[in-house]
Amino acid sequence: MQLPYFYQKDIDTSKTQLVLSEETSKHCVQVLRMKKGEKLQLTNGIGDLFTAEIVAANKKNTIVKILETINIKPQNKQVSIAISLLKNASRFEWFLEKATEIGIAEIFPIISKRTERQHFRFDRMNGILIAAMLQSQQTFLPTLHEPILYNEIFTPSKHETKLIAHCEEDKKIAIKEINISNKTQILIGPEGDFTAEEIALALQNNYLPITLGNTRLRTETAGVVAATLLMNY
Repeated sequence: MQLPYFYQKDIDTSKTQLVLSEETSKHCVQVLRMKKGEKLQLTNGIGDLFTAEIVAANKKNTIVKILETINIKPQNKQVSIAISLLKNASRFEWFLEKATEIGIAEIFPIISKRTERQHFRFDRMNGILIAAMLQSQQTFLPTLHEPILYNEIFTPSKHETKLIAHCEEDKKIAIKEINISNKTQILIGPEGDFTAEEIALALQNNYLPITLGNTRLRTETAGVVAATLLMNY
């Protein structure tokens, strides 16, 4: 049977016991009714998977003993998506959930000229990533950045392959035709697409224009399609 699975940031791997966060303690004791001697699994979101046993059940500070530690290697492909915030926040949240399940490494919310919404609740959005990571039984939490202005994405970066998806009729390349590196970033625009000037700026910074298919996609759908294609080519 699958053990209950939780996220605990900053686990000290040098210790054999640790105190669970109040939120996790409450879920274990009050929601799942877990007791002393029962086992669970934890991840710190950076690749470590811990199997632990409850030694003191308390709704505020449950104490567990680490029984086993497994270090999971990260995927070779590290995909970064820079995507415009959306007017409908629930649609952006849906994108975050699905991108995490697919295995995206990094997400930059961006504010471009046609972005209609600029308010961003970081804690809520990061919580969605955590929930999606746990639901999909992963040990790596995507890095979520605070929103940045579109032109700030072009500062020197670690990305070897740089792509932009847009709806203009210019010549574009299918992802399957590109030699995708292990460190890739793609730009996804707002509901009204990037402006011609924004597209030109990306091209000047060596971003390749790509197509995600023959239909016009919503921003959040484009993000999920891009994530799927880039993680599988």
